[in-house]
Amino acid sequence: MSEKPSKLDTSDEMIAERRGGTKKMPDDMPSWMAKTIIKIDKFSKIVGSIVCWILMPLIFAMTYEVLARKLFLAPTIWAYDISRFLYGALFMLGAGYALSKGVHIRADFLYRNFKTKNQGLIDFWLYILFYFPGLIVFLYMTIGFVEESIRRGERGMDTTWMPYMWPIKTCLLLGIIFLLIQGISEVLKSYWAAKKGEWPGQKK
Repeated sequence: MSEKPSKLDTSDEMIAERRGGTKKMPDDMPSWMAKTIIKIDKFSKIVGSIVCWILMPLIFAMTYEVLARKLFLAPTIWAYDISRFLYGALFMLGAGYALSKGVHIRADFLYRNFKTKNQGLIDFWLYILFYFPGLIVFLYMTIGFVEESIRRGERGMDTTWMPYMWPIKTCLLLGIIFLLIQGISEVLKSYWAAKKGEWPGQKK
């Protein structure tokens, strides 16, 4: 007689889903905090909805290259650069939205078992001590990279097409800015969780 399948462990999904519904904030949350979280999350969602369309030219470029190379023996000189640039742009520009949904890779095998207050406390201090300082340093360095790339007219040297590099470096700069903006929302959520023992907008 076969045994019934065990219940799936959805703890990781639940950790991510706690950030999935922040349209309704707790009634006792200060108005400025609730409005800040909602507006930032809405902004990240709009950015994510726009950025996802990068998939279309990315798929087209890769498909065209495969067909041209395999069927017509006419490989392009631009598909490689275009595909990696678009993939990089998709990754960086969508990072803030991914953070808002809690789907970045993290070591949850211990964290998942902590009380919500402890989770919020850990997240809060990690954002304050590591996340924001690290991203601010990256932002400062990236501004210099973009400025230098534009000034020198930097070109990629991996292929004979030699595209300009400043567009993808600008995407990196914007991605860091989007992460910093979303980080403000996340640190406020973490503060609330550490204080109240419940994530704002947490699905019951």
